[in-house]
Amino acid sequence: MHPSAGRVAETLQELGVQVEIIEFPQGTRTAQDAADAIGTSLGQIVKSLVFVADGRPVLALVSGVNRLDRDKLGRAMGAARVRRADADAVRQATGFAIGGVPPVGHPDPLPLFMDQDLMAYDLVYAAAGTPYAVFGIDPQRLQEVTGATVLDLAEGKE
Repeated sequence: MHPSAGRVAETLQELGVQVEIIEFPQGTRTAQDAADAIGTSLGQIVKSLVFVADGRPVLALVSGVNRLDRDKLGRAMGAARVRRADADAVRQATGFAIGGVPPVGHPDPLPLFMDQDLMAYDLVYAAAGTPYAVFGIDPQRLQEVTGATVLDLAEGKE
């Protein structure tokens, strides 16, 4: 197992979550890649997206079928300006590279928001530290262990 995936597994274990890290040689860098590799629906894939809201990094856990609405995230953060974080900012904020950012295991706590559409599933799949590794988890449990605020983050829905 890759050291980054091992770090995610250790963090989840410390949080009392028993999961299996699944590694795919073909990669799970995009939500569609992950859904194809796992054999599940795109909606069950958790996209871990890092944004910068008025200079503060924030992590949004978004259903694979949705595009994040920056205005909604900005309102939730009380921020005037929300932009997508670049690769360096993502690594600095989370300790992981784009395509493998997990919802846990970051060096410092981040504000975390979770797309309410993920709650409709019995099981969702999140990145486990590398673009080749994922883990499955009940979305309710994911919310509990991350402390994420659940809200409507999807673009095009009111």
